[in-house]
Amino acid sequence: MSVLFDPNDELVIIPVEAIGPKDTYVLRLALDTGATGTVINASLLTSLGYDLTQAPEQLQMTTGSAVSLVPRLPVQKLSALGQERIDFQVVAHTLPVSAAIDGLLGLDFLRGHTLTLDFANGLITLV
Repeated sequence: MSVLFDPNDELVIIPVEAIGPKDTYVLRLALDTGATGTVINASLLTSLGYDLTQAPEQLQMTTGSAVSLVPRLPVQKLSALGQERIDFQVVAHTLPVSAAIDGLLGLDFLRGHTLTLDFANGLITLV
């Protein structure tokens, strides 16, 4: 499946449907091939119905400015680029408001597939 993106924008933004115990949202995640794992803003995960204090795992996350201990938990369903993941592990992290995104779509979502970024036509495909 191909999705349009703005090749002139600073980030490649992917619409991602996240389903939680209480709600469903379509998130704006930046494609980040430098991120090993997918990251979703902690406040959005809470709004979806997840209790971050009950996350089964805490891990160290290294950002450009710090190392933080963050919760990692399974999201009931994450769908993007025609692909669907069930009980997909994501990292909860508080992103700065200035980021204007809901998180990062990392390598863990892409592995095992072929990712094509067509900047000439503004199309991203994951098969």
